[in-house]
Amino acid sequence: MAIVIGSALPLDPYVDGCPTRRILDLIGGRWTVLIVGALDDGPLRFSALLRRIEGISQKMLTQTLKALERDGLVQRTATLQVPVRVDYELTGPGRSLVGPLRALEEWSIDHYAGVRDAQEEYSARVG
Repeated sequence: MAIVIGSALPLDPYVDGCPTRRILDLIGGRWTVLIVGALDDGPLRFSALLRRIEGISQKMLTQTLKALERDGLVQRTATLQVPVRVDYELTGPGRSLVGPLRALEEWSIDHYAGVRDAQEEYSARVG
C-alpha cells in the first residue's frame, strides 16, 4: 500500500528506490534490534552497550549508533566532565520501535528450534 506524504512521491517499500527501504534496512538489522533492546531500560554509555551486546565490534556499534542518531531513533548526550561522559538513549520514535522489535526477538526465541530443525532437514535432503 503506497502512502503519499505532502506532494512527495508515494512511499511504497516494494518499489525500487523508495526511501523507506533504507529505514527498513536499518531497523531490520541484527545490531539495531539488540541496541534498541539494550536501551529500553534507559540511557547507557558506549562501553556499557559494548559489554551488553556480546559479539558486536566497536566499529559496528559506532556505525549503528550513528545511523540510529541520524534517523532520530537514538539521542547522544555528551556531558562535559573529565573524561567526557557520553550517553545514548532512545528518542520517542526509537521507543516506539521497542514493541515491534521485542516481538521479533520473542519470535526468534519461540521458533528457534523449528527453524533449526528445518535447516537440518533441508541440509540432509539437499546435501
